[in-house]
Amino acid sequence: MKFPEKFPKPVAEFIKKYCDDTYSKNHLIIKTKNIFNLEGKNGLKLFVNIEKTNNFRHVNKFHEKVNLILEVDGIYCNCAETNTQRSERKWKKSPLFLRTLVLLIDFLYKRLIPKLPLTKQIYFAMTRGHNRVMSKYEIMGRLVSCGFQIVEIVEFGGLSFFISKKTREPHFDMNPSYGPVFSMRRIGKDGKIISVYKFRTMSPYSEYIQSKMIEDNKLDDGGKIKDDTRITFYGKFLRKYWIDEFPMIINWLKRDLKIVGVRPLSQDYFNRYPKDLRQLRVKTKPGLVPPYYVDLPVTFEEICDSERKYLLMYLKNPLKTDFVYFFKAFYNILIKRRRSR
Repeated sequence: MKFPEKFPKPVAEFIKKYCDDTYSKNHLIIKTKNIFNLEGKNGLKLFVNIEKTNNFRHVNKFHEKVNLILEVDGIYCNCAETNTQRSERKWKKSPLFLRTLVLLIDFLYKRLIPKLPLTKQIYFAMTRGHNRVMSKYEIMGRLVSCGFQIVEIVEFGGLSFFISKKTREPHFDMNPSYGPVFSMRRIGKDGKIISVYKFRTMSPYSEYIQSKMIEDNKLDDGGKIKDDTRITFYGKFLRKYWIDEFPMIINWLKRDLKIVGVRPLSQDYFNRYPKDLRQLRVKTKPGLVPPYYVDLPVTFEEICDSERKYLLMYLKNPLKTDFVYFFKAFYNILIKRRRSR
């Protein structure tokens, strides 16, 4: 297959690694941000777009259309400037004494204003989505939500090239929020899927690459992802002081959660628990204050034992168990200054 003259050779080589002769006969290499230019291009085995994803008006709609015109296991390559690459570019081009101010203004205009409910619509009406700022994890998450599996990411010339493979149809029903408060799909009582509210501490769409993060980084002793770089710099502060969990009060008012109880888990984390513990978990509502703060377990196995002990006690004597756990937890939090990581 023939790539454009200015197409990065390292990226072309990575694409060729995943493409045999059949791909070269049924491929499309194009530069476009207009979804209408994809009409009639069906049954492709390879689609390469050299227009930056940052300039798409409707990013997910474009990815969904690419999914539609690709065969299963077809390769999709798109490129984008990540927020880190943008900051590096701005830093190098700005006068030395203005660099910090330039990055602050860029953060407010390009990353904060587009996510606030009152200013989001105005921003996109003015810019039409052109030159939007996205993190690497948002771009990856959007691709995964649209039915692609990330195969390789190649950085070249200040851009990131995302090589992915179509594995399924898009999740058209998924609509992650972009604002500071978002909802997470979690397992509730009787296995019911509930929406749990939190302040955002990760990049938008990064929840869709949780499985990949676990696969790449593994879990630490406490059952959390090691070196989870999806968490933003301000997200670390919010998590340290539990500020990110304040909106969960809404779930308590809706009676999806109770005060004391095991943490509500995503389907992916839930599936990693032992079968007997999964069966115990769905018999009660999750809670705001988990038994973790009573037993202070370290390893994943200890966390499972802690939750199992609490659930068995709760099923026998609900009121007494929650009363005891509530005061023990806050003693450890306020007096012993113990926090989850």
